[in-house]
Amino acid sequence: MTTTAIPARPRTWPRTLGIVGALAVLTALTATPALGGVEIDLGAIAKNWTNGADRIAQMMTPDLSVLPRTWQPLLETLQMAVVGAAISAALAIPLSMWAARPTNPHTPTRMAVRFVLNMVRAVPDLVYATILVAMVGVGALPGVITLVLFDVGIVVKLVSEAIDSADSAYMEAGRAAGGTQAQINRLTALPQTWPAYVSQVLYSLELNVRISAILGLVGAGGIGRLIDEMRGFYRYDALSTIVLEILIVVVLIELASNVLRKRLR
Repeated sequence: MTTTAIPARPRTWPRTLGIVGALAVLTALTATPALGGVEIDLGAIAKNWTNGADRIAQMMTPDLSVLPRTWQPLLETLQMAVVGAAISAALAIPLSMWAARPTNPHTPTRMAVRFVLNMVRAVPDLVYATILVAMVGVGALPGVITLVLFDVGIVVKLVSEAIDSADSAYMEAGRAAGGTQAQINRLTALPQTWPAYVSQVLYSLELNVRISAILGLVGAGGIGRLIDEMRGFYRYDALSTIVLEILIVVVLIELASNVLRKRLR
């Protein structure tokens, strides 16, 4: 009778221990000022923790009397988010095709588009908003332009990568049938990447609500200006109400986005 020996269980603890040790050393180095790390004053944290506790206590009791002042700024925030997502969605369609290898085999133009998009993504949104406020003035316009730049950078990158990773055999068949690159992109590539495109546009809309609330801190419109005002007057109870409003709006948009994604599958 032949007996089958069960192989010994591999020892994984040395590898796990090495990873944990490397992370601990890296953390220690980044938190040591003498080695060029970030200075973390644990003593100051322990001494001033009551300040944070007081602020949290104020935020646990929202002041609902501020609600009438929030409707108009919140509506402006939603308008900025929708307009920014709509404009970026229109721009992302051709840019995604130009940035992907299967839909744009011409290397110089493809690399030029990718280079410009990398530059757009490299600049933080608050920097865009600050510069645009100085250029065009305080209001919703610099916020909308900032959201368009932010969304285009994200949507085009993700959609073009989806095109690159998709099966391109159908495009080869289109070329063999004598189709032009524009016809192949419109009739084969675009329908196949449509679900990824819609998903990324909806995701950018969700991000826009959160981002536009922050852009108002530098004067780019939306409810961020009211947030900055309440913070300046130490009205953390009113600030809590605004945060809850933004949370509710983001959750509702996410639920609506999930419903749309299921319908488009």
